[in-house]
Amino acid sequence: MTKQIILVTGASSGFGLMTAKALAEAGHTVYASMRETEGRNALRVAEVAAWSKEQGLDLRTAELDVQSDSSAEAGIAHILKDARRLDTIIHNAGHMVFGPAEAFTPDQFIQQYDVNVLGAQRVNRAALPSMRGQGKGLLVWVGSSSTRGGTPPFLAPYFAAKAAMDALAVSYSTELARWGIETTIMVPGAFTKGTNHFAHSGKPSDQARAAEYEAGPYAGVADQALKGLAGLEPADADPADVAREIVRVVDAPFGKRPFRVHVDPSQDGAEIVNGVADRMRREMYRNIDLEDLLHPRVTG
Repeated sequence: MTKQIILVTGASSGFGLMTAKALAEAGHTVYASMRETEGRNALRVAEVAAWSKEQGLDLRTAELDVQSDSSAEAGIAHILKDARRLDTIIHNAGHMVFGPAEAFTPDQFIQQYDVNVLGAQRVNRAALPSMRGQGKGLLVWVGSSSTRGGTPPFLAPYFAAKAAMDALAVSYSTELARWGIETTIMVPGAFTKGTNHFAHSGKPSDQARAAEYEAGPYAGVADQALKGLAGLEPADADPADVAREIVRVVDAPFGKRPFRVHVDPSQDGAEIVNGVADRMRREMYRNIDLEDLLHPRVTG
């Protein structure tokens, strides 16, 4: 294993924090980024520092708000100045909302795209010039099985944003291959326990519109959907498996990493559909004589 300098976005909790710790335990230098490191996340920063010191590991925190161009640029600049390079980015920052699609305002949809899609774009624009200059790197995108698997009701803004993120990751993979930058898309299923993903999900702003669904023919559907998802999840489902799979990908040899990894205890079908879609993509690139873009170029 080669020690890497790694950025994990949205690492104040959930998959992000689990992944940052797991990567540090694997021997890497990890920057767990989050917003408001001197405000609401100051306690988390202190906890991470104490954990890192106690474990004798190199886990650091970095101020980075993926919803701000200037914050993304400053956060990446800090890492490059501090560590002199950046080898891997884990695009993890994201947020979930739950409720009838009609009850969410357009601004709420924009906010979902801003965090889940544009956040990754801001980080890429800040970091990729340096990574391309190195001629080697890795992007790991934490997506969702909902982009191609079963899609229960009342999660439309989140599903739409995650689908857009997945499409962005797929396009970036071939546009960065000749620069020596590899791509893996991590596809977690609906883990309803062990993270704050569902517990902290946002609600529709238009509560009057939402109430029409709750009192009309869709009464009880929200509860049934959540209970149904929880019921599909095996009792031993562990969200830390996502972090462990990310470590496995990061530690794999360059050029040998999988394009997609599914971590879906509920088996909602995404792996089957993604398998077909990714095969068609490979065939398209062969047919247009750009097959080399499907694999990262070894440079230097």
